Amino acid sequence: MKLTVEILGRNDTVIEAREGWTVMEAIRDAGLPVLAQCGGGKACATCHVHVAPAYFERFPSPDEDERDLLEASEVYDETQSRLSCQLVLSDALDGLSVVLQPDSTDI
Repeated sequence: MKLTVEILGRNDTVIEAREGWTVMEAIRDAGLPVLAQCGGGKACATCHVHVAPAYFERFPSPDEDERDLLEASEVYDETQSRLSCQLVLSDALDGLSVVLQPDSTDI
């Protein structure tokens, strides 16, 4: 499946993502500069993305722990913000587009 990742100040990158992986794993596997300091353990917010509006509602709502982590970000947007480690990919999400947030890049 195709996943488009935008990193502010760079061109969009289209990557091939594996079904069953998280968005964070796909971004990391593609060699893009995601911090992901906790490795997907939902213990930080360093894999924060904004999900394209057409896809946001396709994911289950964030739980309280995820919401608490996201709300601490200066770029939190309740209509787009998610932890990419909590977004599991499926073929139904082919074409998904996310924007890796500045507080989650190691550039």
